[in-house]
Amino acid sequence: MTITSAFRPRRTKIVSTLGPASSDRATIRALAEAGVDVFRLNFSHGAHADHAARHEAIRSVEAELGRPIGILADVQGPKLRVGTFENGKVTLQSGAAFRLDLDDAPGTVERVRLPHPEIISAATVGSNLLLDDGKLRLVVREVGPTYLDTVVAVGGVLSERKGVNVPDIVLPIPALTEKDRKDLDFALELGVEYIGLSFVQRPEDVREARDIAAGRAWIMTKVEKPQAMDNLDEIVRLSDAVMVARGDLGVELPPEAVPLAQKRIVRLARQLGKPVVVATQMLESMIHAPTPTRAEASDVATAVFDGADAVMLSAETAAGQYPLEAVGIMNRIVRRVEEDPIWQSIMRASCPEPEGFVADAIAAAAGQIAGTA
Repeated sequence: MTITSAFRPRRTKIVSTLGPASSDRATIRALAEAGVDVFRLNFSHGAHADHAARHEAIRSVEAELGRPIGILADVQGPKLRVGTFENGKVTLQSGAAFRLDLDDAPGTVERVRLPHPEIISAATVGSNLLLDDGKLRLVVREVGPTYLDTVVAVGGVLSERKGVNVPDIVLPIPALTEKDRKDLDFALELGVEYIGLSFVQRPEDVREARDIAAGRAWIMTKVEKPQAMDNLDEIVRLSDAVMVARGDLGVELPPEAVPLAQKRIVRLARQLGKPVVVATQMLESMIHAPTPTRAEASDVATAVFDGADAVMLSAETAAGQYPLEAVGIMNRIVRRVEEDPIWQSIMRASCPEPEGFVADAIAAAAGQIAGTA
């Protein structure tokens, strides 16, 4: 009997981030019924009690639906931020001098606290500092023992506690902070399937997380630093799965470099047989609109054509006005791509070669039969 495409299981999975718009049990069930395969718990926000309640609701829905639902606990990582300002924010003019230092005093238009001495010790003259997700850029012109004197290359409004990115140097900081370690222990106690490891720079960062997890969960390394791209082969080999985290990666890389990085990461993960997720801003406009742009639909389709094992929704389902619609449209895009003979031929050509054992040959033959049934 021929199984029609309508009843084929979707091979590319959908990951949905939970948040204020989607944390009640009824919405979690509706999202799962709409096509979500894995729910992401974002430990950058919310208390442990909030995540425990979401975990309990997911497991309850999983039992009711009678199919496995994965849970990804995404730890925050070493998020670097500036301090406070006297008036909450300042406007930095291009070409102006601006100091970052260790002084506790509230900031002004001339200086602000940078509570990260590791950045000061690692920076050199000419290093770039990106503020507020890359909206502002500073260039270091002098390094002191407790300060960095910079010139504003790209100005704008800088509010207090905004993020700092340092794309040019490897910072001497671990990928796991004290907060991350507590969150990681808590997530492992809950029994999640995946741990999302943020801001990885070196293979050692992955090894540390693997040692802590000790086989209780799979480590999904988020590639979002240029330094991770420099060590990509070893990082992917050490990881159980990989995420193309295009948000922070796009802050530290120029826009034209991000698509190439995405393709390189996906291709390597497929070569090494590691699941790979493409994430961030896939259907961004659906935070406020019931339908995506055509460019967003093409973005999702391109990730599937590239061979991604999963595509992820972030703010679209965590805080958006149309979480169910976003999942539904992503589901339809993925299914339409997987029905296309071009996608099927790409997948056959890019599959890792099976090992020369009888069991591998049987598995490969079963896959071929399933794909043509």
